[in-house]
Amino acid sequence: MTATTPRAPAAALAPVRAGLLARAHADADAALAEADADADSALAEARQQAAAILADARARGERDAAVAEARERARARREARSTVLGAQRAAYEELRRRGEAAARALRTGPGYPALVASLSARARAELGPAAVIREHPDGGVVAEIPGRRLDATLAALADRALDGLGPDVQGLWAP
Repeated sequence: MTATTPRAPAAALAPVRAGLLARAHADADAALAEADADADSALAEARQQAAAILADARARGERDAAVAEARERARARREARSTVLGAQRAAYEELRRRGEAAARALRTGPGYPALVASLSARARAELGPAAVIREHPDGGVVAEIPGRRLDATLAALADRALDGLGPDVQGLWAP
């Protein structure tokens, strides 16, 4: 009995052992299947979150780009408008300068004494007979009475003539 006795209980436990082993394998397989399912679920959720984050980032990027583009267009319009206004102002100043030069050139013409007489008569008519009228060194006349002064210099007359064009002067640069 010595040799067979210890083996008998082991042989008797073999089905229990096999059952426990099968149960352990089944539990391990179930745990692995549950872990795989959890991993798949977590991975799917992570992919959904990543897609949502990417879509949000793309939308924000597009909005930011649209805002930046609108700002750049506005800046370019302001710059273009400033350039156009600068060119118009330069053209207007050149016209004013040429008008004043042409008016001053009248001093050297044969009709200048008659022009001074006409300007003096006009000044006297506007300010009255007490007006002090003097010829201006740049051409034309200046008339004064106490409290009033009439500038009929050639430069002032040229400026007033140009100012009198009003909006018509814009025809110089209109297409």
